[in-house]
Amino acid sequence: MIQSSFSGDVVLVGCGRLGSAILEGWLQTGTVAPERIIILTPSDKPAAEEARAKGARVNPPVEALAGAAAVVLAVKPAKWREAVGPLVDRLPGEAVVVSVMAGVRAGEIEASARRPVARVMPTTGVAQAQGVAALWSDDPGAREAGRALFDRIADVVELEDEALMDAATAVAGSAPAFIHAFVQALARAGEAEGLPTEAAARLARGALRSAGAGTGTGASLEELIARVASPGGTTRAGLDAMDQAGDLDRAARAAVEAAVRRAREISG
Repeated sequence: MIQSSFSGDVVLVGCGRLGSAILEGWLQTGTVAPERIIILTPSDKPAAEEARAKGARVNPPVEALAGAAAVVLAVKPAKWREAVGPLVDRLPGEAVVVSVMAGVRAGEIEASARRPVARVMPTTGVAQAQGVAALWSDDPGAREAGRALFDRIADVVELEDEALMDAATAVAGSAPAFIHAFVQALARAGEAEGLPTEAAARLARGALRSAGAGTGTGASLEELIARVASPGGTTRAGLDAMDQAGDLDRAARAAVEAAVRRAREISG
């Protein structure tokens, strides 16, 4: 039997894409025992129903919140105040809040929740226990709770300054979509060279899996590139073309800057 790494009840507020991914990761790894999970969601979600079947409580009476050790806020940033408001007087005073919302500052949440806050920005890869998550808190207890809730499902990267969370959101939280968009562009380029549509898509997706397979070795990104790019070979020719054009760096910089700007707009 897998030993849970978090003791106490955990309230998951919101079960959308990210909330569901977190929940799936917890169930897969035993991070939180199912009977310790309380899910608050306004609509039926498959992940919540799977958790219910294993012992989790979904939208229980408010009295159930009395044993909560942590609350994970996984709602849309525009909805967090109305989600937090009804919980404040129902939670134990020692409960901590872990926010996975982009752009919303810890100080704002602390002022409303009247409890210490940790901010975590995970990728949806947490569903398969293969995510990465940035973590920041100025409260040791909240920071430890954030780590305990995510260290089995993600590579947790602690940040020294909350101001860095927006960049972390862009580089990690948003980046899987950026990477998939690049793979999609590669598939279209393959079609332009004569590959059938299905073949181009399968080859590009397979290349993504192959690239990901090397990331757990501890090798640097430069080493991973060098393993594929032989001097004078086809890969090096393609890399040199991207480097000379500068389009890849410009696209990456534009994507990260736009994501950071939007996170700051949300928080403003």
